[in-house]
Amino acid sequence: MTQEPSHRPVPKHLREFARNMRREPTDAEAAMWRLLRERRLSAYKFRRQVPFKNYILDFVCFEKRLVIEIDGSQHAESQRDAARATALASEGFQTARYWNNHVLQQPMAVQEDILAKLVSR
Repeated sequence: MTQEPSHRPVPKHLREFARNMRREPTDAEAAMWRLLRERRLSAYKFRRQVPFKNYILDFVCFEKRLVIEIDGSQHAESQRDAARATALASEGFQTARYWNNHVLQQPMAVQEDILAKLVSR
């Protein structure tokens, strides 16, 4: 059974921002979604651009508590991202980060890495 988070109120601006991000994904996010959507990865269900607490998760599998973040160079050694990963870990989530160019240039390697993470959880 899927362990979805309890329905906590999400600020309206965050819901709207997530909705806009789903409508206008980056190239790397669109490529990742093609790999994950419709249970394409070993029947694991992923959602995209999901508001959770004060964050928007790029992709999340609630069943395995795995968050996938697709990052550009602005995220290199980001203290904010580290704090976010720590906050998500306190909720039982593992965060996997992939660079945009890795997703676009080596999608099968990324997909295999995600599957390994899912199986190990």
